[in-house]
Amino acid sequence: MSRSKHITALLVDDHPVVRDGYRRLIDNTPDLQVIAEANDGEEACTLYNEHNPDVVVLDLSMPGIGGLETIRRIKARDADARILVFSMHDSKVMITRAMEAGAAGYLTKQSAAGQMVDAIRQVAEGKPFLDQAVVPDIVHSQLTGEDPLAKLSKREFQVFRNLAEGRPVVEIAGLLSISPKTVGVHQTHIMKKLSLRNGAELTRLAIRCGVIQP
Repeated sequence: MSRSKHITALLVDDHPVVRDGYRRLIDNTPDLQVIAEANDGEEACTLYNEHNPDVVVLDLSMPGIGGLETIRRIKARDADARILVFSMHDSKVMITRAMEAGAAGYLTKQSAAGQMVDAIRQVAEGKPFLDQAVVPDIVHSQLTGEDPLAKLSKREFQVFRNLAEGRPVVEIAGLLSISPKTVGVHQTHIMKKLSLRNGAELTRLAIRCGVIQP
């Protein structure tokens, strides 16, 4: 936690207009302050090291490495990093994966503006925060085992999402800092675990689970 009187925040979103809205909301709150803004995950990792913010507020859908990988990399560098996801994704699959990657909180963009302020404060204090609108779905999924992607490891899920977004193997390898051969191995395991026959079926499953938008 910062020693300043403000809770400092790093904003990470690839839409400048959206970031501007976040900034005005946060900076107009007496005990909160935006100290840096990032357009993508790579920049977020760099700025995190430079500014050491109390809380990172980031979207999941960004160009480059994406939000989940950004969370993983920041947490790998600083296990105490406090990350709040603020995303259009409200599927239980994405929320669960974000929390597994190391996010301390999750807020959907459908929530009221005041909730972001509360969420930032709570996460800054080291407490988890989960948008109450999505809690019932997550609990139901966990109790019934309805998540078809639960069979995938964290790395397999990363590869799955990138494949669903139409990225070629070589590009995925570069984004995840692994070899194309390793991506291919993960792809084979994914298709087998999920009983998928081709890329079209993989994409349809990703849309159905809310991993990507149709």
